[in-house]
Amino acid sequence: MSDAIRIGLPFMKMHGLGNDFVVVDARARSVELPVTLVRAIADRRRGVGFDQLAVITVGQADAHLVFYNSDGSESAACGNATRCIARYLMDETGKTDLTLTTRRGTLRARDAGAGLTSVNMGQPQLDWCDIPLAHEVDTLALPIDGAPVATGMGNPHCTFFVEDADEIDLAGRGAAIETHALFPERTNVQFASLMGPDHVRLRVWERGAGITLASGSSSCAVAVAAVRRGLTGREVRIDLDGGTLDVAWRDDGVWMTGPTMHVADGQLTPEFMKAVT
Repeated sequence: MSDAIRIGLPFMKMHGLGNDFVVVDARARSVELPVTLVRAIADRRRGVGFDQLAVITVGQADAHLVFYNSDGSESAACGNATRCIARYLMDETGKTDLTLTTRRGTLRARDAGAGLTSVNMGQPQLDWCDIPLAHEVDTLALPIDGAPVATGMGNPHCTFFVEDADEIDLAGRGAAIETHALFPERTNVQFASLMGPDHVRLRVWERGAGITLASGSSSCAVAVAAVRRGLTGREVRIDLDGGTLDVAWRDDGVWMTGPTMHVADGQLTPEFMKAVT
């Protein structure tokens, strides 16, 4: 951390449908990110602000990605950040197909044309112990009011199918379910409404971040839950507060496609780094 304190820390600001990220490219030099620093960067008034922070490091594939929530906790998966970084690396290298490694596993990303980027988030985890849940239950109808569906996408998800997602007290219910005893690692929470054939309206409460305008892994989890419940086919349009993602559950995994935006490049100052580390 001494070099970063002395010279500052470069970063990029990106978002996927308003799901926003600070991205640190650590391929050229190692970067330490203690919890205090992650939380300070996440502060939208005194720092930069983000839903998740992502670090790009050298890996055996095109790159290795590490993700942090705004509360400083680490996350194994972040779909929209993966798409944003994949687009950045495609623009850098000229490649249209990438392989990225994460705690979730090895993910494939590709240029979907028309400015869109796709990532394969892998096969969903459907067994209670893999999600993980605290004990064995039916993951299609959890013993929680509303009988939500549990899905693992490298992180846990709890999906409620409701009449009107826009009428839900997202802050109140999301916060309560995130820390439900059934989820020992906490959970992301989704409220989804069917809008038409293979069309879902979705609102998201993210574990460690709160209300977000979009969530890639949540969108994948909702599509999987809808298919398992027999509500949709295997290709689903997901309308989130920040825009639309297309999700397809295929034989090789759950593919998610949508736009990305590289907003700006910046640098944390030595003064900021000294104050928060």
